[in-house]
Amino acid sequence: MNTRGLRSQLRDSVPVTGMGPQVGAYGVQDTLRSGFSSVKNELLPSHALELSEKNFQPNQDKMNFSTLRNIQGLHAPLKLQMEYRAARQIQRLPFLQSSHLALDTLKGNDESISFEDILNDPAQSEMMGEPHIMVEYKLGMM
Repeated sequence: MNTRGLRSQLRDSVPVTGMGPQVGAYGVQDTLRSGFSSVKNELLPSHALELSEKNFQPNQDKMNFSTLRNIQGLHAPLKLQMEYRAARQIQRLPFLQSSHLALDTLKGNDESISFEDILNDPAQSEMMGEPHIMVEYKLGMM
């Protein structure tokens, strides 16, 4: 494993003290100039593998595309990326959540059971809004 790359990722994630929240005249953060502070942005990775796990899927895709390019030529990963992009654009109406079944099938995720299948992603929770308003908003009529 390239530890030098991990060190540079850790160094890049360290907050710069000069770029932090500006302190006003009374020792309180100046929210109007610097915005709301977020503790999440100032945290370092709690474990060395956290960065690796966070970037696992994009790194896996890059490795698969480079292997595919070496074996079959440049057209194969380009065609696959175009299919991924087209499958990502297929959606239901704006007030219904899309399962992206075509994208899961292309990536091979339809044959495995993962965290999202059991506990469900909160972003995909069942919600129902006013259909007419949501469609008008999506089409830019509002």
